[in-house]
Amino acid sequence: MDWVRYDRFLPERYHSASAHRPEPTYWTWKNTSVHIARASRPESKVRVIAVHGAGGYSGLLWPYAAIAAAEGFEVLCPDLPLYGDTDVPDPSAVRYRDWIDLLCDLVVAEKSKDDRPLILFGASMGGMLAYEVAHRTALVDRVVATCLLDPSDPDARRAAARFAVLGGPAPWLLRACAVPAGRVRVPVRWMADMANMSLNCELSTLCAGDTKGGGVRVPVGFLADYFGYAHVRPEKYDGPPVLLAHPAEDRWTPPHVSIRFLQRIRAETAIVMLDGCGHLPVEEPGLTQLADALRSVLKDY
Repeated sequence: MDWVRYDRFLPERYHSASAHRPEPTYWTWKNTSVHIARASRPESKVRVIAVHGAGGYSGLLWPYAAIAAAEGFEVLCPDLPLYGDTDVPDPSAVRYRDWIDLLCDLVVAEKSKDDRPLILFGASMGGMLAYEVAHRTALVDRVVATCLLDPSDPDARRAAARFAVLGGPAPWLLRACAVPAGRVRVPVRWMADMANMSLNCELSTLCAGDTKGGGVRVPVGFLADYFGYAHVRPEKYDGPPVLLAHPAEDRWTPPHVSIRFLQRIRAETAIVMLDGCGHLPVEEPGLTQLADALRSVLKDY
């Protein structure tokens, strides 16, 4: 029960140990067995797919999935290739675009068997994944993101990279390295600022050392693909409304970078700042503000 290690960092009122435990399920995508933690609630009006980022997986996100389930959502939380309990035959071949293709196919598969409204909740790097998938599939009803970090923006790259000086030239450096060494796997913490995953040092250490999350090794080719990926321009976005619920005290990805991107999106948008929260929000009053934001979304359906 990986999620229990993370659940203890949330305020006691949000501890999910007594209810909404994840149900482990598996979905075959191409030649990959994708682990999906679920909180099945047939009575729910709305479903949520929770999308993790570079330092997460379903175990880390489940305490937040449990909050969503408590608010009345049915929840799915997939482990993207390289992370969690998803079984990848050739980890060295995984690229960022595989994550996008997988999530698009998952949305299509889920909507084909259950037509209830579907929300994508993207945490950290998962925010841009949710945004991109919503645009591509035209099957998503709302995007909720804690961060919108566009890798084509030098400021965003500097924020994402462990060392800001690498943020500017990262796409070119990684592209050059990927030619001879694309399959070489390196610790994700070499590139990502895992020390600022949380305002709580103990939680940041847990995330950075978790061999299913922030402690994984990713191919150089994956990093090159991410830092060089061109997401749909916000001016050309053709998806559903986007709610940015950004941690106000985020030391890793400063709010202004995401807000600047959000303001360019040609769709209905809204912002909720999670007061007192770091990149991985576990503090009050921000956590309650996140729960309130999810509850307000549910009222629309």
